[in-house]
Amino acid sequence: MMIVRHSFIAKPGQAGKLAAQMKEIASVGKLRNVRVLTDVTGDFNHVVMEHDVESMAEFEEAMKRYSSDPAIHEKAKGYTEHWITGRRDLFRVV
Repeated sequence: MMIVRHSFIAKPGQAGKLAAQMKEIASVGKLRNVRVLTDVTGDFNHVVMEHDVESMAEFEEAMKRYSSDPAIHEKAKGYTEHWITGRRDLFRVV
């Protein structure tokens, strides 16, 4: 199993909006074991969305679905306006 972590630094005042939008995107995208997290300590305005995949193949399939599904595109509309920078990490559960 793998954990996919999408990590963003939101623009000031946008972290809550970004977190809510990430939850909506995850719901439409049918991601498994999703957690949306916001900072308590560390970088300000930090929003993280994590979800599980069984394999790299499942991750690649999810990325294809993300880029082609109109329902996901509708929920994701404008999300890039909420953040300054972001990254994606994939972790293998050992």
